Amino acid sequence: MEIESATQEKAGPLAIAWDWVKALPLNFKNIAVNLVRTTKKLGQDDPRRVMHSLKVGLALTLVSLLYYWRPLYNGFGVSGMWAVLTVVVVFEFTVGATLSKGLNRACATLSAGALGCGAHHLARLFGEKGEPIVLAFLVFLLAAASSFTRFIPRIKARYDYGVLIFILTFSLVSVTGYRVDKILELANERLSTIGIGGATCIIVSIFVCPVWAGEDLHKLIAFNIEKLASYLEGFGGEYFADPEDHEGNVMASKGDKALLQGYKSVLNSKNTEESLANFARWEPGHGRFHFCHPWKQYLKIGVLARQCAYRIDALNGYFNSDLQAAMEFRNKIRKPSKKMCSEASKALKALALSIKTMTDPSTAKSHVENSKTAIDELKLVLKAVSLENADLLAIVPIASVASILTEITKCVENIYESVHELSCLAEFKSTSVESTVSPEKPQAQLLVLHCGSIKPVLDGDNDHVIITVHVTNEEYSLQTEFPQLPKPGQS
Repeated sequence: MEIESATQEKAGPLAIAWDWVKALPLNFKNIAVNLVRTTKKLGQDDPRRVMHSLKVGLALTLVSLLYYWRPLYNGFGVSGMWAVLTVVVVFEFTVGATLSKGLNRACATLSAGALGCGAHHLARLFGEKGEPIVLAFLVFLLAAASSFTRFIPRIKARYDYGVLIFILTFSLVSVTGYRVDKILELANERLSTIGIGGATCIIVSIFVCPVWAGEDLHKLIAFNIEKLASYLEGFGGEYFADPEDHEGNVMASKGDKALLQGYKSVLNSKNTEESLANFARWEPGHGRFHFCHPWKQYLKIGVLARQCAYRIDALNGYFNSDLQAAMEFRNKIRKPSKKMCSEASKALKALALSIKTMTDPSTAKSHVENSKTAIDELKLVLKAVSLENADLLAIVPIASVASILTEITKCVENIYESVHELSCLAEFKSTSVESTVSPEKPQAQLLVLHCGSIKPVLDGDNDHVIITVHVTNEEYSLQTEFPQLPKPGQS
């Protein structure tokens, strides 16, 4: 028995190793399948990623000609590698990010190269022994001062990469110049190749399927507001659903949870919005966005949207609470509360559409006013409610929901004012009369959109006026009769 157990112990590691070797093909297959699926999903989520990869490859191929084409190689030599390095570190996903890095690198390289050459010639005035000491002091001074400026918020946000390149270039030029006699020639070659690499990045980024940071920011803000609207619409339909309403019960049973949880991404969008706004300031005018487009106003709207999202997050805590508690009290506040949710949701959807289409957000004004009216109605209901013999512990959660909805309504009003300010600054186009037609009552509203004619008909005592409204759509026509005004001198 002891011999058999010892044999099994010795064979154990070998068996495990053999099983691992046999499983290798299957493991490699699973890894390959997962890799393909992940790659496919990345490309499907945003096809621009595929195009960006191709653009980087194109830019690198173009600057590689500095090595492959002998006339260019004879002119730049080994310094052509700086063009390749510039493309690798400068080319970014959006045009704004590429311009930011490219211009920062160009300005920093030019200024640091000039100062490095100046420091080299200044140090030579102190003789062979004093030159390294002066160079070391200048490198220390400028590196320390430049590093300190990186803590300034404005510099950190827009010029941090430029300051970093400034420190690197100045140190390289000043230090390597101590051992190189032809420092001006070396600096000229590096500056030229860096300029070629940066220019290649900018040209390819702008003229080959450009991705604009400003446009992404514009869409992100509108999409975030839509998410808030979707949550309010779903919350009002489910939390304040009438038990006898079969539609509400069907919606509650299906419960599109992904739609109701979409607001959470708004809470974490601050860094993305600030990054896109920073890059958008570097971009030239394109499409509907001019060069001095008010990108800061988008950040203001984003802050207000997050404030609304935080209140919605607090509201979401009551979503799965016991709806049977204090049913009588909940029924009394159902109508104004549901109206607040509905009107606030409609206002947010109108604001999101206004931002998308860059039109005046006046259509949201009526919904904002209706939501404020719902607040007044809720106050009247609460004043009329009697709390005698009431279960206060059951009423408090529902009252908290109504209070949070009131705060959300005020947030929606602030978002409306901010979007209206954006429309003025960005000169959004005014909403035409036709676009204000409600889809719910097209016939009644279409009648006021076209010219009519007034024809007095005199028929003895039955004098009257016929107003005929002509509508382009032949399906609609209207004739309205009004008593004729008395003639002068008649009573």
